[in-house]
This record gives sequence, C-alpha cells and structure tokens, in this order.
Amino acid sequence: MTSIVKLFVVSPDTRSERRFDLHVTIQQLKAKLELITGIPVQNQKILSFAQLDDDAKPLGYYGVRDFQTIKIIDTNPSTSFTGQLSDVSQVEKFELSDDAYAQRTDSVLAYKQRHKVGRFAPPSTEPTPEPTVNIPIGSRCEVESTEPGLNKRGAVRFFGQTEFAAGLWVGVEYDEPMGKNDGSLKGVQYFTCRPNYGVFVRPAKVTVGDFPVEEIDFDDEEI
Repeated sequence: MTSIVKLFVVSPDTRSERRFDLHVTIQQLKAKLELITGIPVQNQKILSFAQLDDDAKPLGYYGVRDFQTIKIIDTNPSTSFTGQLSDVSQVEKFELSDDAYAQRTDSVLAYKQRHKVGRFAPPSTEPTPEPTVNIPIGSRCEVESTEPGLNKRGAVRFFGQTEFAAGLWVGVEYDEPMGKNDGSLKGVQYFTCRPNYGVFVRPAKVTVGDFPVEEIDFDDEEI
C-alpha cells in the first residue's frame, strides 16, 4: 500500500493539489505548507476532519485519504506576507472631507453641477397638468376604505381646488356619520352637510356609480 496521499491544500490566498508522505510529522508538514501558502509555521492551524494539532504525530495518524481537503488557517495574518496582502485592516484609508470634495473639479458632484443634473437641475416653470377626472356634483359614489368589508357610500358635494392643500379634492357627504366635518375645513365652507357626515378625499379614492343607500336591517337577535 502506497504511503503517498493526494490532498487539496486550501489557505486564505492559495488553492492547490499536493502529494504528501503519510509518515511526515505534522511539524514537517507545516514546514512544507509554509512554502506553499506563505503562512509561517508558528501561525498555522491545520484542519481536516479534525484539527491536526500534535506536531509530533505523523500525518497518517489522522487518517487522511486521497483527495481530502486540508485547510490552513493563518492565526496571525499581520505577520505573514500573504496575510499583509489580504488583510485590509492594515491598509491606510484615503479620506476626504466634504469641503475638500466639493472643491474638486473631477468628481461626480462637479459633473452634476456643470450639467445641472439631479438636485442641481433648474426648477420647471411649467405647471404640472391636472389629470382629467369626471366626478359630477350630486353623483352617488363609494370611497375607498382601509377597513376590510367597510363600504363608505355617499354623494359628491364638491369637486375642485381648495385652500387647505394643493391639487384636486372631492367633497363627499356620507350616508352615515363616518366623516370628519360638516363640509368646511380651516374656516372655509365648501359644501353643507350634518356634522361628521362630510369628508375631503383625493379623486383616486372615489368611485362614481350606482351606489344606492345601504339599508341596515336588524333581526330580533340584534335588537
């Protein structure tokens, strides 16, 4: 039976297939691995199915077989050559203050300023056109609700611009006291209804159609 095994050697910076004699001690193996991985002997931790931690034991003692992988861990990468190449904590970082960055002419910020891109673009002088919406005054409607199964029905009493916010608003008189006002808001009366029957919503939340007043029936068990 041959005493030579083929093993895959893996370290933080190297990967290779190597042949080793099962009779070499772990101490001798580490000396060979230093030439392969660049990790000093004293920094090596060798792992396979178990940790190969007894330097006096032969490699064969740990029962390694062909094509198994041994992993070499660098316990102190700051002292090894390959560790210094991969340990980014040792790299001096380039830092630039906000003021120094703003003064550069070759930065993304400078490019945006020159070409008036993003937040440096001039404000548009053209007003945003209002979408075409057909919501006739007096039509029956249903207002979108966030509560499942709750239909808020009523009649459209107002549609247009307001003083309390920009854009188009729909004033609805609910069939039930589920509103927030009496058709007035911030001292301006847009339509008239009973208190807590009125509400103002955006047109996107209103569906106009055949929405009759819902009748509430109470049976004997609910009286």
